[in-house]
Amino acid sequence: MSLLALVAGLLALPFGARPRVSDGALVFERFPWGPGGALALGNVVLHTGQSLDTEVRTYAAVAAGQAGPRVRLGDHERAHVYQAMVLGPLFLPLYLACGGISHRNRFELAADRYALTGRGWWPWPRPAVV
Repeated sequence: MSLLALVAGLLALPFGARPRVSDGALVFERFPWGPGGALALGNVVLHTGQSLDTEVRTYAAVAAGQAGPRVRLGDHERAHVYQAMVLGPLFLPLYLACGGISHRNRFELAADRYALTGRGWWPWPRPAVV
């Protein structure tokens, strides 16, 4: 996964992507393709925005239509980097099997919990809704 994301990031350099090391990963900011936001694949993060310092609402807050709580995007993505480091090639299939990009996905709930508290990035047991 890291290799695939690295190749994508390198291909994006002529289109405005900017690499830097942040949050335990190689981050390609201003990644020009995709729906927006950030995607951690192994130790590489592809981010369409300017900086992982951006504050975003948690998945639970978005699903509930609430304004908060808000977390630093880099902290949320760092949790996914840790998850992928431990699970290796199993990360993506397990992430997708748990619901993909969803407020019910245990990987996303754990990443939000980690971004809020600095603890609990591991997705098992299922984290409490934050």
